[in-house]
Amino acid sequence: MKLRYSATSPYVRKVVVLALETGLDHRIERVPTSAAPTKASPEIAAENPLGKVPSLTTDDGQHLYDSPVICEYLDSLHEGGRAFPTPGPLRWTALRQQALADGILDASLLIRYEMGRSADKQWDEWMAGQKRKVVQALDALEAEAARLGDAVTIGTISIGCALGYLDFRFAADDWRRGRPTLAAWYEKFAARPSMAATMPKDPT
Repeated sequence: MKLRYSATSPYVRKVVVLALETGLDHRIERVPTSAAPTKASPEIAAENPLGKVPSLTTDDGQHLYDSPVICEYLDSLHEGGRAFPTPGPLRWTALRQQALADGILDASLLIRYEMGRSADKQWDEWMAGQKRKVVQALDALEAEAARLGDAVTIGTISIGCALGYLDFRFAADDWRRGRPTLAAWYEKFAARPSMAATMPKDPT
């Protein structure tokens, strides 16, 4: 399999963490790929018409995107415990948690893109709206953090990657403030080998 990736993408990190957790990492060739929302990339578009990473090419040549689809595909390839629980309450909880964490990432990236514009062109109300989504989502996670436990599902993987991204790009906002239960859970989850091995950092 071939995975197009960017080292700083939290969506790519989700895929790699799951691959490490399921023992599939050795089967995946990682292809570093630059993907920017303002620049066309024919090589990415040939595999993913949305022009984004991650994009996975399977052994039989099928192109899969985006991270929820890739993660569920990878989870079907091993015999261990499933990151995507079987249909029932646990599955819906894990999928909801993934959606909430991905929503944090979506809003955070929109803020990053807006901050990249010159100050006179930035839309303050837009950024405030995105920040409100992040705060509301974090408060919701704090409310259920005591129930996250030691589970390794697509939900907890996604939450861990979202919180790691906030540390990476929005450290000054200090998401831990006022959220002690979530902070304690994350400290333990972030120590997992799969998370420690994928800690985001800017290229040198």
